[in-house]
Amino acid sequence: MIQIDEKTYFYLLFIIPVMVVIFVLLLIWKKRAQKKFADIHLLKRLTPTKSTFKSILKFCVFILGLTLLIVGLANPKIGTKLETVKREGVDIVFAVDVSKSMLAEDIAPSRLAKAKRIVSEIIAQLGSDRIGIIAYAGQAYPQLPITTDYGAAKMFLQGLNTNMLSSQGTAINQALDLASTYYDDDEQTNRVLFIISDGEDHSEGSTEGAVEKAVDQGIKIFTIGVGTEKGAPIPIKRNGVLQSLKKDLQGEVVITKLNKSVLEDIADEGNGQFIDGTNTNDAVTIIKEELNKMDKTEFEAKQFSEYKDQFQWFIGAGLLFLFIDIFLLDRKTKWLQKLNLFNEKEVE
Repeated sequence: MIQIDEKTYFYLLFIIPVMVVIFVLLLIWKKRAQKKFADIHLLKRLTPTKSTFKSILKFCVFILGLTLLIVGLANPKIGTKLETVKREGVDIVFAVDVSKSMLAEDIAPSRLAKAKRIVSEIIAQLGSDRIGIIAYAGQAYPQLPITTDYGAAKMFLQGLNTNMLSSQGTAINQALDLASTYYDDDEQTNRVLFIISDGEDHSEGSTEGAVEKAVDQGIKIFTIGVGTEKGAPIPIKRNGVLQSLKKDLQGEVVITKLNKSVLEDIADEGNGQFIDGTNTNDAVTIIKEELNKMDKTEFEAKQFSEYKDQFQWFIGAGLLFLFIDIFLLDRKTKWLQKLNLFNEKEVE
């Protein structure tokens, strides 16, 4: 397990590509200037010890040294001791709707972006609960199994998008069925499922059977609605630029609306509560209060308890490469010329 103490230092890495671009442009300018000055064969006679390869090598060594120094400043740490600890919490699964209707922008910046933000804020409020993530559209897909690794959860959460599932539509039934298989601790008495969606359901049949099955397994279902009942068109974008609006078979622009009644019914049948996701802070506050009311079940979890600094290796290696760069000359070396490793024979 790796931890980074000072992540802000990684912003300095943006200097590297800038320096590379400047170096390449400088090489191009030098080459053009030399062509204006003299013929390439004449230049080789005038500067027989000049090596283009050595100058590139010198720059690469410098960049490598600088990169290692920046990484060293960020102070990476490696976990050295893994121990089992007792924790108390609730098992929570987030089922996030990733159908195309979640691209609607009746809630800024979009329904899906709002859903991801709500889940992220909930995770930030958790203490020792276990969490899992499901993505669903026309089918449900296990994104992250039950875990206590909140960092991994946020990473997988940010990766959710409307293109990750080829089967479109919104099959809430499948999300409920998959969620029922997620809870792997038989002793856990508090199991919570959050369905974050605009409520549009294209699955065949009623969700009642799937909800009943989940309730029988001790799962409490909360639904979080994202979208407005007025609705909005579904934008089709390419590289962030609006290309068109989604249309039906008759050529009419599709208007997708929040189906609040479906989400309310699921929450009522699932012994939970429907929560309006329009205001993120209000939604997170309600969820936090509901979770605090639940009894916490004790479980075992493995975590790293000791971390050792590794910055000294990066700083040392970085300084070594910078030291080498100082004594690395641009001109050809006689013993390298004899070996002719880089085809640098002098022009006769």
